[in-house]
Amino acid sequence: MDGWTGPQEVRARLEETGYLVDDGLAVASFLALRLRRPIFCEGDAGVGKTSLASALAACLDAPLIRLQCYEGIDAAQALYDWDFPRQLLHLRAAEAAGITDAERLEGELYDRRFLLARPLLRALETWPCVLLVDEVDRADDEFEAFLLELLSEYTVTVPELGTLRAKEPPVVVLTSNRTREVHDALKRRCLYHWFDHPDFARELAIVRRRLPEVTARLAEQVTALAQALRAEDLLKPPGVAETIDWARALDALGATELDAELAVVTLGSVLKYREDADRARGLDLSGILERRWV
Repeated sequence: MDGWTGPQEVRARLEETGYLVDDGLAVASFLALRLRRPIFCEGDAGVGKTSLASALAACLDAPLIRLQCYEGIDAAQALYDWDFPRQLLHLRAAEAAGITDAERLEGELYDRRFLLARPLLRALETWPCVLLVDEVDRADDEFEAFLLELLSEYTVTVPELGTLRAKEPPVVVLTSNRTREVHDALKRRCLYHWFDHPDFARELAIVRRRLPEVTARLAEQVTALAQALRAEDLLKPPGVAETIDWARALDALGATELDAELAVVTLGSVLKYREDADRARGLDLSGILERRWV
């Protein structure tokens, strides 16, 4: 990673994987790689935050290790656990062999081979790798504090084994859909990038890159409708991921162009609330589709 010459090389390598970035994200990604600092990605759902981690893993030819955050997640669920069934089998085997030394048995039971590494510990023990901490805004304050400490030292203390330290820090990508504010202390530890919805030209380029089998006209029309829907006051505006899903669904139906009737019957690919679909049906979809965007 130290051999990367600059943001333009990172940008080119990411685009080789099919992930298109702007100048700001190219710079943030380069600094994350060069300075070994996490990158905190914030923005609406479906704008490419999680995909950045996948693209970086592809560039580095490294495994992607994902920790999906949720309400109530704690350090034990993210770090490690002991394999109790295997420990029990080992204990029974030792007893069958006539081993009764309690101190010896305890030492064997809490051996590294019985430790189940969860995503955070796996990331510390794997080099190179990309660690994705997805939707950190869904976790609570205590887990944030734990994560901040881990990302500062890249070490884990297992009472039975001692301190486990990363040989090299993993590449870390944290994402947030901003369902709540993440504490400043965690953000300060990271480089920060806000993910906006792309403009029409960039979104169209993403669709064409991800779905080369889709006709140019269909990709243009789907992107145009997604942009128009995003401008409405919807409960859940579509992200780029939904635009791609919509184009993929239409292509699966054999469509090469889009009309208002086909758009209405496939709204379930792009909108996930009844109220949003009702609002979309009230738009002048034919007028949007007739407009030439490129």
